[in-house]
Amino acid sequence: MYAGHGPNASTGVLLSHGFTGSPVSLRAWAGHLADQGYAVSLPLLPGHGTTWQELARTPWEHWYDAYEQAYDRLSETTGRVVAGGLSMGGALALRLASRREVAGVAVVNPGLTAADPRARYAGALKYLVRSVPAIGNSIALPGQDEGAYTRTPVAAVHQLMRLFRDTTASLPRITAPVLVFRSAVDPIVPESSMAALRRGLTSADLTVVPLPNSYHVATMDHDAPLIFERSSDFIQDVSAGSRR
Repeated sequence: MYAGHGPNASTGVLLSHGFTGSPVSLRAWAGHLADQGYAVSLPLLPGHGTTWQELARTPWEHWYDAYEQAYDRLSETTGRVVAGGLSMGGALALRLASRREVAGVAVVNPGLTAADPRARYAGALKYLVRSVPAIGNSIALPGQDEGAYTRTPVAAVHQLMRLFRDTTASLPRITAPVLVFRSAVDPIVPESSMAALRRGLTSADLTVVPLPNSYHVATMDHDAPLIFERSSDFIQDVSAGSRR
């Protein structure tokens, strides 16, 4: 966690990494916001940062609970919190916004559906196949490593789909403004996720910023500076009670 400083210290930013990933994927984003004076929290979610076998044993509720608990801690020292995240972390941020008071939501390639059609059958497939190849490091910029698992546990995919369904049902309750960064090429999160988001956000303003030169993990890709700059502007605006 980064302590806030200066005129932006009263605003907290809560970020979450994605499925099978780690805080490495958002470290540069978190550092940029911390340099702006915001108080930033970037928790490691349960089942992550250890082994894919442990992730296979972790219910999705544990991921969300850890994120919400980080929100509670951040709220104790700030006047307002902006929720953010990458991929599955985006789903956690949206779910939080449907249940807690947040100033805004800033997410990168948020997941609400899966590109792989087998994911919908993960509840049955987990009894036949323990893991499949990794989904990490979908990055166009050479030399990057987000620290994701080398295998994807099928049991955890089943939990991921449960989280996606729950979050999608929660979208109409969101009233805070939502900023989405969307990669032009994303082999992990399909356009059906954006369609679900647009349908569900019936009470919130939605702004979508295209990322023309990045893959899924855009926070470590060519368009990362754009994410950092536009999210800073967004956080400044919602903190002041205005909307861009």
